[in-house]
Amino acid sequence: MMEDLIITAAVNGGITNRFKHPNVPYSPEEIANSVVDCWNAGASIAHIHARNPDGTPCYTASIYGEIVQRIRDRCDIIINLSSSGLNLPKMEEASKAWNHLQFKPEIASFNCGSVNHGGKPFINHPETFRALAADMMKFGVRPEIEVYHEGVIEEAKLLAAEGILQGKLLFAFALGIRGGAAASCKNLLHFSECIPSNSAWSALAIGKSQLPINLHTILLGGHVRTGLEDNIYFTRGELAESSAHLVGRIVTLSRTVGREIASPTAARAMLSL
Repeated sequence: MMEDLIITAAVNGGITNRFKHPNVPYSPEEIANSVVDCWNAGASIAHIHARNPDGTPCYTASIYGEIVQRIRDRCDIIINLSSSGLNLPKMEEASKAWNHLQFKPEIASFNCGSVNHGGKPFINHPETFRALAADMMKFGVRPEIEVYHEGVIEEAKLLAAEGILQGKLLFAFALGIRGGAAASCKNLLHFSECIPSNSAWSALAIGKSQLPINLHTILLGGHVRTGLEDNIYFTRGELAESSAHLVGRIVTLSRTVGREIASPTAARAMLSL
């Protein structure tokens, strides 16, 4: 019997903008409202990027702090903050990409491998991700290892062997990104077989591949990420109303095949948070 399904709602990302979808949340209030709606729909984790008022990526710690506080005031969802430096201005120190760890989200994304991300080089230097791991440990934040190709899994294993990553490893397979692994069931199964046996894993895919990978993941026993960061459509040519709309579909599909949905409390126990 498979364990209950943990749903992560990726509510905005750092790339999807309102020219693509009018309801992508930008402000702390909008982001918090979207997260609470996803929580009500069945999500137990929210993956969050801060945005400036014009929608560009934001790395201001106080903005992240406001987002975190607004969410914590209203629900018990697990907060997962982005630590990605993909859009960080070149003149900034790499550590600015994770200066919000001071607000102690339970999870934050962890990139320990480089990839050509949609045609843009996404360089994650070993010195940088080792410094990030140290700060995550300092603030008690669990790394979510973002997997774009198999090399990332092998790097994470080495970091675990060195004690740089500790405890239960959390992997997020990011499929269908240009420059990374294709969004196929074969890759999904292969990645799930490559990680240490006591790890937890979830998967996401971009655009039209989101729903097929969500379905395969549910059936394989992994956990699911959905939301407007990864895909803005509900069906072909029809925009999803919101990230909560996409979460609700996953709840229905999972229960249809006999997997109940994990609450935030249950998810914390499952992930050893």
